Amino acid sequence: MGLLDIHVLGSPILRRDTEIVRTFDDELRRLADDMFETMHAAKGVGLAAPQVGRLERMAVIDVGEGAEPFVIVNPEIILAEGKVKGEEGCLSIPEIYGDVERAARVRVRAQDVRGEPFEIEGMELLGRCMQHEIDHLHGRIFLDHLGAFRRRNALAKWERMKQDYPALLRKLAPADLADHKDDAL
Repeated sequence: MGLLDIHVLGSPILRRDTEIVRTFDDELRRLADDMFETMHAAKGVGLAAPQVGRLERMAVIDVGEGAEPFVIVNPEIILAEGKVKGEEGCLSIPEIYGDVERAARVRVRAQDVRGEPFEIEGMELLGRCMQHEIDHLHGRIFLDHLGAFRRRNALAKWERMKQDYPALLRKLAPADLADHKDDAL
């Protein structure tokens, strides 16, 4: 397993639509393992393939709270009910947060890393995380859900911060694996 670089806002891959996964092999499972390791090192709860420079339609999720970590491959939201607003951050836009309105409850149909279909339902953090990561798989980021004023303020703050990420990459070190706090999607 290995840590992957995280692409930050401004990297073109974050705005690309991903490609449906058709081959479920050891390489895909290694990618999922590396994504989990990277997500934990970055202290996040979700990570989508485009965030690590890949175009597979896949994300890893580990919200803690007694839930098992899991991978969603080729996910689609098949049910969305209600509305709830909550604060979100993103591993690709460090230190930037915003209140985003999402469905209060979602059901997602996906495949696991072996290609087996499954459905999962989520509310609260799990539901928000699944919606956030599925957005990434379609070239959307949480800032897209903010009103014009809040989005403009967040982007202005990011402009001042992005020089800290040469080549628009966030590089992690193995020491970052300590102190996993689950604070960003």
